[in-house]
Amino acid sequence: MESDRTKLRQRLRARRQALNSEEQKQASEALLDIIRSENIIENCQHVAVYLANDGEINPNLLVKWLWQQGVKCYLPVLDIQRKKQLLFAAYDSKTVMVSNRFRISEPVVGQSEVIDPQDLDLVFMPLTGFSADGQRLGMGGGFYDRTFAFTQASAKPQLIGLAHECQKVADTYSSNWDVPMYGVVTDQQFYCSGSVF
Repeated sequence: MESDRTKLRQRLRARRQALNSEEQKQASEALLDIIRSENIIENCQHVAVYLANDGEINPNLLVKWLWQQGVKCYLPVLDIQRKKQLLFAAYDSKTVMVSNRFRISEPVVGQSEVIDPQDLDLVFMPLTGFSADGQRLGMGGGFYDRTFAFTQASAKPQLIGLAHECQKVADTYSSNWDVPMYGVVTDQQFYCSGSVF
């Protein structure tokens, strides 16, 4: 099964990397429109986001809009104390950033407030692939699954994947340790698979 997941990751990464800059821009705009129209952030004060990498749908417009709404945003930071887990550090336009071992920018811990993942209201997650029933295929490191394993017994935070529509598949070949998402927002629609906010 792991070889199936590896092949699927390669295929889906190639799909999103094939999108040109104009298609990426249009996808980001459409993503924000759908999130706004679905009232997904209603009653949310602490929201985790990510910085796009490797052709992921870019949430930068979403982040700017969240700031305008007075929502506090957080970015994932590799946790050096707990292997393959994430911390979430406050993020705004003045946050001091550093490149991590995957060459992804993250806030400098110690200069940004860190929040316990259980105190987040909503987590917008990057993904490589997804199924309409809320299964997520990540990059294979298990960082989000380990960090949010507690959500299997908790309604908070809501986990919502962000993706290009071309990343949708019938089966992600999920495993029992994969943490399901509440839903996925793409540049075309909102797939809701969980309970009501």
